[in-house]
Amino acid sequence: MNQTANQQLGCADMRQSVRLNRRGFVKAGLLGTAGLSLADLLRTEAQASEIARPTPQNNVIILWMRGGPSHIDMWDPKPDAPEEYRGEFGVSRSNVPGILLSDMLPRSARIMDKWSIIRSLHHNDAGHSAGDQICFTGYPSGPNPDENIYPSCGSIVSRQLGHLSPDLPAYVMIPRMLPGAGAAYLGVAHKPFETGADPANPGSFRLPNFSLPSGVTLDQVGERRGLLSSFDSIRRDVDRTGQFVALDRFQHQAWDILTSPRARQAFDLDSEPQHIRERYGLMPSFDPGASNRCGAPNWAQRMLLARRLVEAGVRLVTVDLRWWDTHVLGFDSLRRGFLPRWDRAFPALLEDLETRGLLENTLVVAWGEFGRTPRVNNDAGRDHYPNVFSAALAGGPVRGGRVVGESDSRGAFPKTNGKTPQDVLALMYRHLGVDITTSYQDNTGRPHPVLPSGRPVEELC
Repeated sequence: MNQTANQQLGCADMRQSVRLNRRGFVKAGLLGTAGLSLADLLRTEAQASEIARPTPQNNVIILWMRGGPSHIDMWDPKPDAPEEYRGEFGVSRSNVPGILLSDMLPRSARIMDKWSIIRSLHHNDAGHSAGDQICFTGYPSGPNPDENIYPSCGSIVSRQLGHLSPDLPAYVMIPRMLPGAGAAYLGVAHKPFETGADPANPGSFRLPNFSLPSGVTLDQVGERRGLLSSFDSIRRDVDRTGQFVALDRFQHQAWDILTSPRARQAFDLDSEPQHIRERYGLMPSFDPGASNRCGAPNWAQRMLLARRLVEAGVRLVTVDLRWWDTHVLGFDSLRRGFLPRWDRAFPALLEDLETRGLLENTLVVAWGEFGRTPRVNNDAGRDHYPNVFSAALAGGPVRGGRVVGESDSRGAFPKTNGKTPQDVLALMYRHLGVDITTSYQDNTGRPHPVLPSGRPVEELC
C-alpha cells in the first residue's frame, strides 16, 4: 500500500477513533499530547459526519409502453432506408449533435441532453405477455404467459426494500396489474399496490382503498384491526402452508397505508396545482376507430401520479401506457394520438423531476415488450418485433445525451453492442441497491437468483 493510501486510511481510522473517544480524550487530558486541539477534534468529527451522511433513497419509474412502441418511428429513425422501411415520418435534430429522432418528437429532441437511448435491445419472443415476462422478471414466461412463475422486478424490490418505508407501498402499479408484474413465489405480500382508480379518467381521482365508510373513524379502524388480528391468530396456529403469514403481512401493510397521512397525501392527485397537471397534458381521449385497438388514454396524468409517489418515497412505480400495438393504420395512430401525447408528457416528467431535485435519484425507464417490424405491413402499420428495439432512460445514474448500441441500416437487428432486457434490469437493481446475488426458493424449494443473467449498462453512466 502506498504512502497516500496509508495516510487516507489513517485519517479514516482517526476520524472513527476521535468520534468514539472524544470524552475519553478530554477526561484523560490527552488532546495536546495527541497533537489535536478541541477545535481540530470537533472539525474532524464534523467532517466524518458529513462523509457518513445518508444519501436520499433511490427510486425507479417504469413507463411501460405496452404493445411495443415502434423504434424506427420514435427513437431510431432510418431516413436513408427504402420507404417501406423508413415509414411516413421524417427526422428531427436533437440538441445533442449527431442524435436524430423522429420529427414527431420535437420537445423530446430539445431536451436530448437530459435523457439517453439504448438502440440495440433484443430478445426472442414476439408474444405480448411473454415479452412482458422477460422485461419485468428477466426470465422467460411459463405455460401461461399471463401468469408469473418468477417474481417481477417490483416484487423483488418489495421483498428486499419494503421494510424501509412500512407506511408506503414499495411497489405500485398505475392503475392495475400487468402480465409479468406479479410476485410469483415471493407471495401475496409482494404483489404491487394497484391504484385501481385511473388518473387518466375524467373527474376526481380517488383511491377506493382510502375511502372509509360514512361515520367510520380511523380510531374505529384501529379497533377493528385489533379484533381481526386476534381472530387471525387462531387460523395462523393451524396453518401449515405459510399462506396466512403472507396474508398477515399484506393485510398489515394495507392497514399501515390506509392510516398513513404520508401515503394519503402522495396519492392525492387533486392537490396537484392545475398548471402542473396541464403541463403534462389534459387532452381528451383518442380513439382512431373501432378497427384499431390502439386508442391512447390520457396516461399523462398517470405519469404525474408516478412523480408524486417517488417524491413521497415509493421505490418502484410502474405506469401502464398501453396500447402501442400499431398493426393497422399505425402511422395515423401515432401521428394523431400517441406521439404528440408522449412528446408532451415525457419531457414534462423529466423537467418536473429535475425542478424538484428528484431526477438525480429517480431512474426513469421507458420501454415496451419489443419493437415493431422494420418493414411496413399492408395495413399501414408494423407488427411485433423482438429482434431489435429501443428504450429511453433518464435520471439516476444515467447521463443524458448518449446512445448505446446501434441497429442495422433498416432497424432489423443489432449492429453493434447488443443489449438485453436483463441488462436494463441489472442497471435498475444496482441503482436501487438490490442484491442480485440473492436467490429465492420457488414453491418446490428450488432456488432461483434474482437475475439469471445481465450486466448494468455502464455506457449510460
